[in-house]
Parts: sequence; C-alpha cells; structure tokens
Amino acid sequence: MSNSSARIATVVGADSIKIQALLAAMAAEWHARGVSVAGVIAEPHGLPSVVCSAGILREISSGRPHTIYLDVAPSDTSCHLDASGVEPACESVLAHIATSDLVILSKFGKLEASGSGLAKAFKAAVAAGKPVLTTVSAKHRRAWRAFAPDAIDLSADKDDLQRWWGRVCA
Repeated sequence: MSNSSARIATVVGADSIKIQALLAAMAAEWHARGVSVAGVIAEPHGLPSVVCSAGILREISSGRPHTIYLDVAPSDTSCHLDASGVEPACESVLAHIATSDLVILSKFGKLEASGSGLAKAFKAAVAAGKPVLTTVSAKHRRAWRAFAPDAIDLSADKDDLQRWWGRVCA
C-alpha cells in the first residue's frame, strides 16, 4: 500500500445513514484521544416519503448544523439537496484543515463530482497532505477515482477504520 493510498479512504458496503453514524462515532472517539478532526457529517431530515435524504451537514469541530434540505425539489429532479447550504459548511471545513490531523467529509457525490459542494475541502485536504475519510455515492465512483485514484476502500466496520487510522499514524 502506497503512502498516498493509505491517507485517503472511502467507507463502503452499508447504507448512507449507517456510514454517517459510523463516521460520527469515529470522529468522537478519535477526538477524545486527542486527534484534531475537521469536517462534516451528514444527518438525514427524517421525512419518510422523500426520496432524497439530504438534511443537514454537522460540523465535527463545533457541532454547528448547516441545512442542506429544500422543502420542494427543483422541477428537474426528485433530490431535495440545497447546494447553497453546502457552501458555508465547506468554508467552515476549509478554515480548519490546516490545523487538523484528520479530515472527515460526509460524501463525495453529485456536487463534488461537478466541482462544487465539498470539492474545495477535498482538494485542500489532499493538497495539505491530510488523511481523508469519506464515503462515495455509487453513481459517482468514476469521478471519485479520477479525483483520488489511489484511495482505498474500507468496510463500514469500526475495527477496519481503526486499523486504517493506525496505519496512517504509523
């Protein structure tokens, strides 16, 4: 495993809500051990009849929520994602990358594949040599591989994430 591949990892093999809960739990655990973690975790809106689960992005460092949910989806999609809500979350992450030990970004999805959303945070973290942990929408795996060709996949398992972090710190 090359150094670059050890530093960028994607959690796969579970639904988004489970992965986001795992990322949040790991961020809290690593923070409790003195690791400076920057980033955002996605939380669903909880509405049962809506296809898109976008709700909020919660800053890991402060707990501040950023709403990313539109009450009414645009006419050309069933997705309720509010791209303008992602922008301030990204700006907040950018402000913390330089002093972080680890960057956890909720997802590389359609916004990031098009160069918006959290794309600036992904690019800044990689450019700064920070370890990055994320998940990737299945529809956007090709764009992810173009961005991070050496990224490794991890199972949605706490032990797998702990082993990855141990290798990064070694």
